[in-house]
Amino acid sequence: MDAADFLDLVRKRQSVRGYSPQPVERDKIERCLEAARLAPSACNAQPWTFIVVDDADLKNRLADLTADRWLPLNHWTKQAPVHVAVVVEQANLTARIGARVKKKAFPWIDLGIAAEHFCLQAAADGLGTCMLGWFKEDRARELLKIPNDKRLGLIIAMGYPANEMIRPKVRKDRSAMTRWNCYR
Repeated sequence: MDAADFLDLVRKRQSVRGYSPQPVERDKIERCLEAARLAPSACNAQPWTFIVVDDADLKNRLADLTADRWLPLNHWTKQAPVHVAVVVEQANLTARIGARVKKKAFPWIDLGIAAEHFCLQAAADGLGTCMLGWFKEDRARELLKIPNDKRLGLIIAMGYPANEMIRPKVRKDRSAMTRWNCYR
């Protein structure tokens, strides 16, 4: 893969909110999990667990916990044939010490990197994903039997997009988000 191919992949990856009913092949899910496994993390702590939810009934019950009755959020999630819950695990001792000294939540940063690796691999395999941070965490933890001392960081909806159109990315101009050598 050359540099232009990677940028094409990044442009192709988008938050998909409409899915076809086509099931997702297990080998594609496993490739996404492998991409996440290979993600870097502070002190190589790898503070994540990915729970693949492909049982239709369980997936629909989890999807119900991502929608909000009062806000128009995530009412499309039952369309996605797979949901992946990403649990934040405790980092290793070195990363925990570093996080405390530097006052940075390294496990949450690491989880985001691993989740994006997962989503980029999904896009490379023709799948769509959407990372969800809005869900009823306590009930989702109970549903998936996640211990009470763990945090459910993200749920990733996953499947084949119902629409193949790649939307144009609306982003800040690069000059608005870039500084060279100092902030000013």
